[in-house]
Amino acid sequence: MLTNLQPCSVSEEQGDAFWFLNNLDIVKATSESTGGSFALVHQIAPPGAATPYHLHHTEDEAFYVLDGQATFICDGKKTVVGPGGYIFLPRGVPHGIRNQGSGSTTMLILAMPGTGFVGMMTEMGEPAPQRVLPTPTQPDMEKLARLCAKYGIEILGPLPD
Repeated sequence: MLTNLQPCSVSEEQGDAFWFLNNLDIVKATSESTGGSFALVHQIAPPGAATPYHLHHTEDEAFYVLDGQATFICDGKKTVVGPGGYIFLPRGVPHGIRNQGSGSTTMLILAMPGTGFVGMMTEMGEPAPQRVLPTPTQPDMEKLARLCAKYGIEILGPLPD
């Protein structure tokens, strides 16, 4: 309930950290901490990191790139976003993200209300004992599809070029 919320701040060192799809994701705000409004994740993606092509049924997403660049494919249209750039991806619209640059990309992910993305990420990811990029691995796509379905996210296939 919004009336029970208290002001909250999180320092750079705070927030639960996860290794998810070869990224380092640090949860700065959850739907619970914002009264159901949104979740905020600080993400560092290595070169070549990519999501499957997917859509969210219950949440919108917004991305603000802090460093590097990310290629967003939204409903078949490619948009490259660099430092200081922002993109909004509404629920129900197919999309995916790829870091095609030669360096890491750092961005803030705002998911509204955020229960789907953060819930799926925390179940799929591994707690990161150190805030560094993980050793790259192949994700368990069957587990990812199952968790996405649980949280209202539909995987549509590989990310188109």
